[in-house]
Amino acid sequence: MSSENGNKKDRRRLPYIYLGVDGGGTKTTACLINAAREPIGEGTAGPSNPLRVGVESAVSNIAKAIELACDESGASRLDIVSATLGLAGVRREDIRERVRDSFVRRLGIRKTTVLTDAEIALYGTTLGKAGIVVIAGTGSVCLGKNDDGDLAISGGWGPLAGDEGGGVSIAQAALHQIAKASDGRGTPTSLSERASEYFRASTPENLIVAIYSPHVDNSRIAGFAKYVVDAAREGDTVALEILNDAGRELGVAACAVINKLGLNRRKIPIGCVGSIFKAGELVTRPMAETIRSVAPKAVLTDPQMSPAQAAAYMSLKNASVKPRV
Repeated sequence: MSSENGNKKDRRRLPYIYLGVDGGGTKTTACLINAAREPIGEGTAGPSNPLRVGVESAVSNIAKAIELACDESGASRLDIVSATLGLAGVRREDIRERVRDSFVRRLGIRKTTVLTDAEIALYGTTLGKAGIVVIAGTGSVCLGKNDDGDLAISGGWGPLAGDEGGGVSIAQAALHQIAKASDGRGTPTSLSERASEYFRASTPENLIVAIYSPHVDNSRIAGFAKYVVDAAREGDTVALEILNDAGRELGVAACAVINKLGLNRRKIPIGCVGSIFKAGELVTRPMAETIRSVAPKAVLTDPQMSPAQAAAYMSLKNASVKPRV
């Protein structure tokens, strides 16, 4: 028997598989779980925010992430009976419908729900109970839910009108300070050299050419936020202030949601999701201080599960097919 035939024989059909997808402006993660709620496979591909890359490119990256998750799990796409896609950029109903239609046509998973990335992240923090999640990755958004099931959102306006505290916003703030330092209008900062290296400019002055290259998109700009964090950890005062401002802005977004939902007196969890929180207390300290000014009992916490896994749990919960355990 050939190796290829042997591999096909070993790929056993699994009873029922449930899919969760977390898609943003930088990457897409697909998670598969079985009927026992055990994660069995995960795959990662490119961005799937349809406002940034278009619906078809978004669905293509989702499909690639699913393919990789199936390869890891040994499952077939035909085993997937329910899917929940949590994506950035789908707050409008018409965009959600376009994504769902394209996804179902391409992958044939008719039991598919399209939600915002904030909704699946919130579920991963609270498991359906009252609480709040703050997402700070390429962009930023805050979503909360109270005991009555009411939802409130703040932020998520994208890089032109908002996304304060997200990676693009942090990187843009750094570039502003670099420009001022170069012109003698601002404080010298090690960010100038770091940006020259990251954007492949020969000197800080030549950044004006590099950052406007057609190849420099929001994902590329957001990636510079990591260098801002590195500079802050080494004591750069400009970088420290940028992250302090980012933390305060994320706190302001949370405060808006807390006030809308009347959660000021509750000991509610506030989940911190996204790459910006890898900066630790450089971001969470000013964020927590801002939140406690309106909700002194609120507690910052890590989510109970990743957004992609939370989406898979939601798929199992919403599936009309009864799982065989």
